[in-house]
Amino acid sequence: MNEKTMLKKRIHAYDFAIHETVLFLDTHPRDQKALHMLREYRRRRQEEVAKYEARFGKYIVTPCDVPAENCWEWVDSPWPWERQV
Repeated sequence: MNEKTMLKKRIHAYDFAIHETVLFLDTHPRDQKALHMLREYRRRRQEEVAKYEARFGKYIVTPCDVPAENCWEWVDSPWPWERQV
């Protein structure tokens, strides 16, 4: 397997881990371990993308970024039935 394919596979693995962690955080929005893991996966993915771009040019495909804060914002916002009209 060549270097370009290996870097893409690593990036895709981090994309998968990020996606799955985001799904977990949808139901466990204040799980500090999961939030830490998400930040770490995003950092590592960024490193792999930087390696790819340094060697092969711009890496176009990127996942939708989610906030890497202390919790998901939707948990603290009013639910539709709680809004005053």
